[in-house]
Amino acid sequence: MKFSIIYEAQMVDTSRANEQAVFLQIVEQAKLAEEMGFDCIWCVEHTALTQYAHMSAPETVLAFIAGATSRIHVGHGVVCLPPAMNHPVKVAERIATLDILSQGRVHFGVGKGGTQQEAGTFGYDLNELQPMIDESMYLIPKIMVQDEIEHDGEYIKIPRRPIHPKPFQDPHPPMYLACTRENTLIAAGSRGIGALVLGFSGPDEIAKKNAIYREAFRNRKAEDQVGFRPNEHLAALCAATVLDDREKARKIGLRGQRFFAESIAYWYQGGPKPTVDENLSADEQEAILAEEKKQVVAYLSEEAIPVGDEHLSNYTVAQDAYGTPDDCIRYVQRLIDAGADEILFIFQMGGIPHDVIMETIRNIGEKVIPHFRAQQTRPDAAAR
Repeated sequence: MKFSIIYEAQMVDTSRANEQAVFLQIVEQAKLAEEMGFDCIWCVEHTALTQYAHMSAPETVLAFIAGATSRIHVGHGVVCLPPAMNHPVKVAERIATLDILSQGRVHFGVGKGGTQQEAGTFGYDLNELQPMIDESMYLIPKIMVQDEIEHDGEYIKIPRRPIHPKPFQDPHPPMYLACTRENTLIAAGSRGIGALVLGFSGPDEIAKKNAIYREAFRNRKAEDQVGFRPNEHLAALCAATVLDDREKARKIGLRGQRFFAESIAYWYQGGPKPTVDENLSADEQEAILAEEKKQVVAYLSEEAIPVGDEHLSNYTVAQDAYGTPDDCIRYVQRLIDAGADEILFIFQMGGIPHDVIMETIRNIGEKVIPHFRAQQTRPDAAAR
């Protein structure tokens, strides 16, 4: 079982001073996470999404973190593959170089990005991207293992060239796909790569997604394999604030989740700008999330759009993940029972202070992770 942290570089205050502070805090949090026994630091990639995600250059952040640490792994969750945004040759070069310098600590997720705001920045229509992403996804691992590459595709053309360097991991780092909908889970499984479930799905939804992914992986065909390293792995996002004071954790955590949900709704669905109200109680914040969920359902129904977890998961309240270490243990166990191989904790949501995140990392590192590590080392667990 893996325990990791994923970062959006999300912020309420977008001043240059605070933006700089957030990135430096991420590095400080990652260093503590290594000390506390976490397995991996993941970073998303988004462009032009003010407040929601300022993590536009994850390759730089992950390289800096890898250089500041010695054990913890670093993961792209994910590299966006529109060719004008990240050309496959440059992606292969960057991933291989970081893998060498980190001595094999890189995890390589891929995807297309989620908004027209981002796609349009690079001259694309979001609805037309998928074939390009697929072409690039299959091409990059070939670049990382072949002495020379030549490619004459529909969207990408590369004359015969030697591309250097090759990764530390042989044949290449494990690969993953960002998954929100059923079709992406099926794509990840059928192509033999890991699934990064990046919505706030509760344990019941994770169980459904896990079943879809495992079946697709089990029935995959050799000719559909992406890369040369099959990777059966499902990682589940888990928003968490873990403090000794349960009510304080719920109040701060739910406030952060509300900002997250409202900021993603602003950029993805054209909703109003997100708000932060520090005076509301946890129950009041939860009630607002529930009301906003109803509004999304009503909007989708009016537009005749099928209502799916990908639309509603950001409003799903992970009750026990906002609470004490014991609360967190109970919730994480439910995610494990649902089929998760890795918990992608997200702490750094808008309005959650650095000191609270540091306390959360320490609480999980000292009390939650050891609980599950002990389970894994028991003879009866090994026998199962």
